[in-house]
Amino acid sequence: MNILVTGANGQLGTCLRNSSAGSADNYIFTDVTELDITDAEAVSRMVKNNDINLIVNCAAYTNVDKAEDDADFAELLNAKAVRNLAEAMKAADGTLIHISTDYVFGKEPYNIPCREDQRGTPTGVYGETKLHGEQAIAQSGVKALIFRTAWLYSEYGKNFVKTMLGLTSSKPELKVVFDQVGTPTYAQDLADVIYNLVEYRTYEGNEGIYHYSNEGVCSWYDFTKMIAEIAGNTDCDIQPCHSDEFPSKVRRPSYSVLDKTKIKDTFKIRIPYWTDSLKTCIKNLKEE
Repeated sequence: MNILVTGANGQLGTCLRNSSAGSADNYIFTDVTELDITDAEAVSRMVKNNDINLIVNCAAYTNVDKAEDDADFAELLNAKAVRNLAEAMKAADGTLIHISTDYVFGKEPYNIPCREDQRGTPTGVYGETKLHGEQAIAQSGVKALIFRTAWLYSEYGKNFVKTMLGLTSSKPELKVVFDQVGTPTYAQDLADVIYNLVEYRTYEGNEGIYHYSNEGVCSWYDFTKMIAEIAGNTDCDIQPCHSDEFPSKVRRPSYSVLDKTKIKDTFKIRIPYWTDSLKTCIKNLKEE
């Protein structure tokens, strides 16, 4: 089978390279230099010329604050480009696996984990454009699986874990918000799930929206405390603070914990607890 991975140089795309290294399938990893997914003709050509059966779309505009001033480009990459991928796979009678986000929720107050069938209420441009991408997939009629995830981190690129490792090792004190609650996701865990669904073809006949993050719940403050503890950065005094102490152009979801019952029941998987995966990532970073 021929599998196209877009956004392949990002965190999830890089982890998917790791997962699929021994696969008999033909994975074609692309980023913007190899394929501009905002160009519908280029996408169609890539699919036809390489007889693509499945696309895993890891590409996205993810800068939450910058999106407020760059709404057109965020919409282009998170929605219009997704429509291009969906229409190309619909024409090829293939499947699209698309990565979405917990930021499609957040405007309405709630304190129970978000389910897949819950109405999207994004708080800013990033969440809105990601929701538009999901809607474009549904409107295309393509066979698709959408994975909403949250707080993604890994050994690669820029992410919260790597930033906090640096700050807690170099600063005597640090303030981190405690009034935004969710669940971290180790990108390698999600990549392994996607790889296994593709490798064993269990995605077939199981199209729909799924939620995936690691197990458990924490605030950004709790997350930072655990990062510092695992890394041994005990000299930094980490204190909780309110979100309004860090003014932002966009209001982030105060509670965006994802209910993962559906993905666990459908694919019979066990999801690692967030601190266990965090330990794995930090161990790997220290060994590099």
